[in-house]
Amino acid sequence: MSRISPAPYMKRYVLRLFISLKYITANVVDRKNGQIVVTASSVEKPLKDGLECGRTCNSKAAAAVGEVLAMRLKVDGLAREAIHADATKEIQKKGFKNRTKVWAILNALRSNGVNLLLDDDGGNDNLRH
Repeated sequence: MSRISPAPYMKRYVLRLFISLKYITANVVDRKNGQIVVTASSVEKPLKDGLECGRTCNSKAAAAVGEVLAMRLKVDGLAREAIHADATKEIQKKGFKNRTKVWAILNALRSNGVNLLLDDDGGNDNLRH
């Protein structure tokens, strides 16, 4: 009898970031069903009105998106679930100049009580404080 590996379910919730010159969006995806379970974006009117993005969004806007995402995770009861993020991969995808925005989001999530697990290059999960 073969045994099914639990690995695919170990990283059930994954953080995905979308960063452009004008907008920042952060999604938490449930890998079990492929659905976005929580999202926050600088395009949302309440966030947009409180930010000074103008032609570009900065790390302050990224931190605000992270804070809103953290609040929504708490409301949905997911803040204590393991949310996985690969900072190195996100920075490589978004470009080196966006690293401060990526870290602003990650730090905002951590400082607002989200159980954020950062994946290192070896694929191990590490909670970093």
